[in-house]
Amino acid sequence: MTQVIGITGGIASGKSTVTSYLRKRGYQVIDADQIVHQLQQKGGELYQVLVDEFGTDILAKDGELNRQQLGCLVFEQVEVRERLSYLQDRIIRQALLAERDRLAEHEAVLFMDIPLLFELGYEEVVSEIWLVVLESELQMERLMKRNHLDQEAAKQRLAAQMPLEEKKKRTPYQIDNGGERLATYEQVDQLLQRIERR
Repeated sequence: MTQVIGITGGIASGKSTVTSYLRKRGYQVIDADQIVHQLQQKGGELYQVLVDEFGTDILAKDGELNRQQLGCLVFEQVEVRERLSYLQDRIIRQALLAERDRLAEHEAVLFMDIPLLFELGYEEVVSEIWLVVLESELQMERLMKRNHLDQEAAKQRLAAQMPLEEKKKRTPYQIDNGGERLATYEQVDQLLQRIERR
């Protein structure tokens, strides 16, 4: 039976640091954001759904989605965020589970990087969940720097996700990404040793 480990955490908490290391260790990682981007590309299954719902204002000059414009709509308006989630969830879930099942045919352990794992109810599709945690002030600082956001825009994005303390209650497997990168890797190694012994 394949072990499917869910990786999650708040925006800009360092999930990509963890997943990059897992890939270096030879593990397969399904990246939910990457799958969503593929589905949202011109001609993709989600592309037409979004254009039908929000109109051509969300498109760039080349006809591709203007992700910055869509992001502003989503994070500034709760109703838009909820509507978008409703429209996309079924299609994204089908794509993620199809990829999970494909990899499970030949992998003993695989990972699914799903930023909104708890918010969207993906607990039942994984064996266990590893939560990447980061102190809120550092998270805000990294988010503003990474996404070139002002403080207000960063706060909106953080407020759109489940609070970290609530996520911590839902899994005992936590990786503190607030220190040196090697310290993060050591925590991942400890978790890997536990599942590899099974």
